[in-house]
Amino acid sequence: MSYSTFNELNQKAKGSVFFKMVVVGILILILLIPSGMIRNLVHERQNTRDNAVTEVSSKWGDSQLVSGPILMIPFHRNSTDSAGKIQTLKETAYFLPENLQIDGKVEPEIRHRGIYDVLLYKSDLMLRGNFSAPDWKDWNIAPEQILFSEATLLLGIPDLRGIREGINLSWNAQSILMEPGLPSKDVISSGVSAPIVLNDSLNYPFELQMKLNGSRALHFTPVGKETNMHLTSSWPSPSFSGSFLPENYEMTKNGFRANWKVLHLNRNFPQKWQGSSYQFNQLPQGFIGEREFTKPIPYTADYSQTGNSDSRFGVELLIPVDSYQKSDRSAKYMIMFVFLTFLVFFFVEVLHRRRIHPIQYLLVGFALLIFYLLLLSMSEYTGFSLAYLGGSAATILLITLYSLTVFHEKRLSILLGGILVFLYGFLYTLLQLEDYALLMGSIGLFVILAVIMFLTRKVEWYKDGI
Repeated sequence: MSYSTFNELNQKAKGSVFFKMVVVGILILILLIPSGMIRNLVHERQNTRDNAVTEVSSKWGDSQLVSGPILMIPFHRNSTDSAGKIQTLKETAYFLPENLQIDGKVEPEIRHRGIYDVLLYKSDLMLRGNFSAPDWKDWNIAPEQILFSEATLLLGIPDLRGIREGINLSWNAQSILMEPGLPSKDVISSGVSAPIVLNDSLNYPFELQMKLNGSRALHFTPVGKETNMHLTSSWPSPSFSGSFLPENYEMTKNGFRANWKVLHLNRNFPQKWQGSSYQFNQLPQGFIGEREFTKPIPYTADYSQTGNSDSRFGVELLIPVDSYQKSDRSAKYMIMFVFLTFLVFFFVEVLHRRRIHPIQYLLVGFALLIFYLLLLSMSEYTGFSLAYLGGSAATILLITLYSLTVFHEKRLSILLGGILVFLYGFLYTLLQLEDYALLMGSIGLFVILAVIMFLTRKVEWYKDGI
């Protein structure tokens, strides 16, 4: 084969549709590398935001889970060892209140850490109810074995840094100031306690007042045989979470109010037990609230010893927009945008006999990728919607103007701009319709494919040249 013949075949191959499709496919694969880097950058910025939230929360007060009050009474039990000797062991019994009424007011406070907003709260809580006289009959424990003088009332609070003022306890008309620390961590790992006096009363009313700081979430454990809670707040975007939703609630732009009622039959622990049979484990540090707004790391209470279910309930205060999650969701469609835009350029080559160099494809691809950098960086200052509008407008204008020099025809450039406007508008709609995103995305892709098939139905793909 002569050199001229080989060169002729080579030039013919370069002009073939198949050869151009291979080149475009390789370019799309190359652009997967920077697209992956952009998604990693989104996650990195999100982690930076989360670290800022954790840093501020660690100095103010983390997510709080109030468990209690719980009455702890030690007692002695005789046991025989392997040698036949009788040993006296000290054990503990725990009793829960007959009823518990929680009234709380939660006031949000936004602090700033660099460019990030951190949502904190101050809460004023009132816990009131009553304990019935401890019943020991089922356990066959003699009165002389019970250490009534060491009776203690426990209140679980995971982050003691959130306590703003002293916690006053009114027990059976006696005023007591609760102190930090617990005589035993069998049931609660962190909290406050107070010694109390038990007499021959059949009923022990109590009242607890406390001011508690926290961040993101405020939850409670329903320790009452009947637990009723009423919460109010001026924050308009709550998320009622946990094992129980409120019986009724009202949300307005000025805040919310909600009421819960939980019975002892609704939870998986009794009104009394001995030892560490049941545990109200506290929240892990660095808990972040749930959902699209501030996507949570869920509670992961460790009940491996007892198999208990998590019975917490309460509210999370959410910042209504999480630009990082929306940026990450939009970045998932990155390659689809590159593919469809390249497809337009490819069809201009096929149908209108325009010669487009691979470098020009790459430049357009990089312009599409830079949109996501603009979206990420601008949304940290302006919010997601304005950042999306500004970034998409700049990208569409840039590619449309550049295509004028590539297509040499204003009509084709306007058509390309219109397609990009449709694509970016379609993506924004998908990001807003979280529950219907999959359905709308599937229908949209089907329609796009149908349009492509219709427009190319008369293309002679085996014809040489473009």
